[in-house]
Amino acid sequence: MTFKFRFAYYMFGFIIGIFFVTLIFSGKDTRCNYFPNARVLNDLRTKPFQYSKEASVTLAQKWVDTIDIKNTLQYGDVDFDRSNKVFQGGKLYTIEGKTTKNQPIILEVINYPEKAILKDIKKI
Repeated sequence: MTFKFRFAYYMFGFIIGIFFVTLIFSGKDTRCNYFPNARVLNDLRTKPFQYSKEASVTLAQKWVDTIDIKNTLQYGDVDFDRSNKVFQGGKLYTIEGKTTKNQPIILEVINYPEKAILKDIKKI
């Protein structure tokens, strides 16, 4: 078989394969969270998120905003040395991030099976 026939068969199979892959994954909300940091942050983002009284007081001080919290939950780093501890029936996670003014902050989030509560916000 000549090269152009082999190439045509290869392209035909390749195009059919791409079609089936796009058909399978197009309607689904698929995520590839293989690392622990990405899994924890994704879990916290997908649950109903609430603020404690301490966090609400800190947010009222205007040096940090809810956008900073959302960005930290999207791009932050979970400190596993201080995290994953049982706290009031949930697990306490410490997440390091930055504000829009590039100030480092630490979020303490309690992860319950049905919700997540922002416990405290600290400046570093």
